[in-house]
Amino acid sequence: MSVKGKKIVLAVTGSIAAYKTPQLVRLLVKAGAEVQVLMTKAAEQFVTPLSLATVSKRPVLSDVANGDTWNNHVALGLWADAMLVAPCSANTLAKLAHGYCDNIINAVYLSARCPVFIAPAMDEDMWIHPSTRANVKKVREYGNRVIATEYGELASGLVGEGRMAEPENIAVLLSDFFAGNDNKPLKGLKAMVTAGPTYERLDPVRFIGNFSTGRMGIAIAEALAQAGAQVTLVCGPTEQRPANPAINTISIESAREMYEAGMVVGKEADIAVLAAAVADYKPIKQAENKIKKSEGEMSLTLTKTEDLLAALGKIKQPWQTLVGFALETENEIANAQKKLEGKNADMIVLNSLRDEGAGFGHDTNKITLLKRDGSIVPMALQSKKEAAAVIVDHIAELKYAEKTV
Repeated sequence: MSVKGKKIVLAVTGSIAAYKTPQLVRLLVKAGAEVQVLMTKAAEQFVTPLSLATVSKRPVLSDVANGDTWNNHVALGLWADAMLVAPCSANTLAKLAHGYCDNIINAVYLSARCPVFIAPAMDEDMWIHPSTRANVKKVREYGNRVIATEYGELASGLVGEGRMAEPENIAVLLSDFFAGNDNKPLKGLKAMVTAGPTYERLDPVRFIGNFSTGRMGIAIAEALAQAGAQVTLVCGPTEQRPANPAINTISIESAREMYEAGMVVGKEADIAVLAAAVADYKPIKQAENKIKKSEGEMSLTLTKTEDLLAALGKIKQPWQTLVGFALETENEIANAQKKLEGKNADMIVLNSLRDEGAGFGHDTNKITLLKRDGSIVPMALQSKKEAAAVIVDHIAELKYAEKTV
């Protein structure tokens, strides 16, 4: 990691996610950083100053003045190479946005001449509230970097957006910043990728599925992260997993679960790449017990599953880029073109099972890209990693075109 020798002020505020901060400090210190922890009084209800002082090897500061001692917030603001507010509660976010100075964290923030990173943490309803969105916009306008929240289980018991980014992901982000990798083509953009199959249960032991391994989608997630995007991977049942710890992975099983997670993450994403092999149909009824073999035939009644690509296409905003996949066996270009237009996608990645080495179960793929401007870009057979890099290059071109319009 590229934080060796760097001085980092870590400001911990009153959120349940504060329990993750000892791990974050440990990662940064182990990588060679000096970490000075600041805490609000509310934060002390979730993690003790002693635990953070132990892992940081420095006293934790909670007040501007402590008896006869003045903790010089101006000097701290000048000392730091970076200030990280993690977790940043809705209350602290509002204070940072409006210049309040009622505790040591706000005082150091107003004195800081270094880059400031903010990792919000709150329940989804708080995160999506218009006042919170306005505060996020305002702190970004000040030049601060807001670390994307992650999707998952929240303190309320609900599942959704608002989780603080995991310590490993924050550490990687800081490392990339100090390594000079902050000027990547998709830096600061939020991306969602779907990958793998879905399983539609017939009974507790059987399902309808397909042969997708998820390798293509995971390779795209890795390539997007390499290009600087903050990536959430919605992944069906597969043994494959991304190697990059900065990728937030949501594991699902059914088409319905992928749809629900994809709609939550996708509506906030700057880029959505739907590479999963989602079942088109599912059983109308799922048996509670194992279906026993009997004489004669058995009939299944199926119903359509939800179409995530179409749903995201209907609500797509001008600043969003939507990429779909089409696996075809006949009339490939015509079918992919129909999907591009009918689903309001910006690009379709086409592959054909008639091409040797393409499709499920291979480490290679042969793709053709179809774009809304009418261009069709065929590719030779290549590794899925190489194909993913090409796809992401074309996504970056689309995002650049958006900025220059």
